[in-house]
Amino acid sequence: MQSITWHAKGPVNVRLNVLAGVFILAIFIFAVVKYSDQPWTPLRITGVAIALLSLVLLIVARIQLGESFSVRAEAKNLVTSGIYSRIRNPIYVFHILMLAGICLYFSLRWWLLIFLILVPIQIFRARKEEKVLAEVFGDEYQRYKACTWF
Repeated sequence: MQSITWHAKGPVNVRLNVLAGVFILAIFIFAVVKYSDQPWTPLRITGVAIALLSLVLLIVARIQLGESFSVRAEAKNLVTSGIYSRIRNPIYVFHILMLAGICLYFSLRWWLLIFLILVPIQIFRARKEEKVLAEVFGDEYQRYKACTWF
């Protein structure tokens, strides 16, 4: 049986994650400033708060996943520490929450359709990953799954 590990091999991987996060944050700040002439309603403030917090947590989750990150479902390591000690799929969760925050900030009601399409797709992807992880890590993954949300 393989051991449970957390790692982010090499400073290059961490730097790329941080760089991508800073880039996304810069775009977000630009959008907030560009549209700051619009009234700051409770809905817009809530949207900014949700989107920014989700972005930060998304970056942290991605860094914690380290070399285990892949676009396709793969079982390199079972990451169970940090954010992953509570949420099995934090990248999916925080992507969805960030999109929801952006929709609230810009009052993009029609984007909620995209949101409603994206949620089932993310759930499908998570279930696909669960099958792969369960095959490779067996009981170890089942114990981890029993102690975490989504």
